[in-house]
Amino acid sequence: HGPVVLALGWACWKTYVGRSETNWTRCKSLGIIGNAFCVSSAHEEALPVLKVYLALIRRYWPHDENNILNVQTNISNILSRLGRPDETLVIRREIFARRVAMRGVSDETTISNGYNLSISLNEVGLRE
Repeated sequence: HGPVVLALGWACWKTYVGRSETNWTRCKSLGIIGNAFCVSSAHEEALPVLKVYLALIRRYWPHDENNILNVQTNISNILSRLGRPDETLVIRREIFARRVAMRGVSDETTISNGYNLSISLNEVGLRE
């Protein structure tokens, strides 16, 4: 599926790249190409794309906290796959703290983010 998803991601990006930076469809197409790189195991390529996508969301849609946290989760997963545990840990701590504040400790997504954080803590040899 990787090559097909990547081709569709590029097609989506090319369709909307001419629109304003504030256009949600253009922004979302950037996220689609970033995620397509992930599906294709092109993590080095996905990372800068998703970082730009995150920056745009923070700039133009700062109220969309759930989407921001989802993109940060994708970025932390990429960093983990690239063998960058210290950077992964910093992001996962932030994600978990914000999820707890938003949804509480019993929420399924919070629990999943807590699990990811525990993996990162273990990878760097910390116990909290």
